[in-house]
Amino acid sequence: MEINGIPLHPLAVHAAVVAGPVAALAALLYLVPAWRDRLRWPMVVLAVVACGAIWVAHLSGEDLLASGRFDGLAGQLAEQLEEHEELAETLRLVASGFTVVAVVAGLLHRRAGALRVGLGVLLAASAVALGVWTVLAGEAGARAVWGA
Repeated sequence: MEINGIPLHPLAVHAAVVAGPVAALAALLYLVPAWRDRLRWPMVVLAVVACGAIWVAHLSGEDLLASGRFDGLAGQLAEQLEEHEELAETLRLVASGFTVVAVVAGLLHRRAGALRVGLGVLLAASAVALGVWTVLAGEAGARAVWGA
């Protein structure tokens, strides 16, 4: 997958590393009672966009790896690339779970009681996980590319 000869992956990761934390922040702010009504649909849309961007980054990364550009890698760079792959795989799952919780929370917005509390806890936990794994996977990829 390329755009004008440039692999899609380095282009797609920019959307993922921006949309992921922004969606996580929107979800955490959605839990503030005063902002709940205003952030309901923006949170849902951001969650879906972030999940899509992360999936595109993940799939384009797999495509880039399968292209053969990294055949024969060894040593520290190979280890960094493998670490990035593992974190990205987890990030894809975390983003998917977060999106499901965010959409359900948005659809059941008016519910109260134990359901609202339970969804709030799941939303907060998945938002924090999304933010953490986005940073970890992004940093591991940057370290592999830039050798830091």
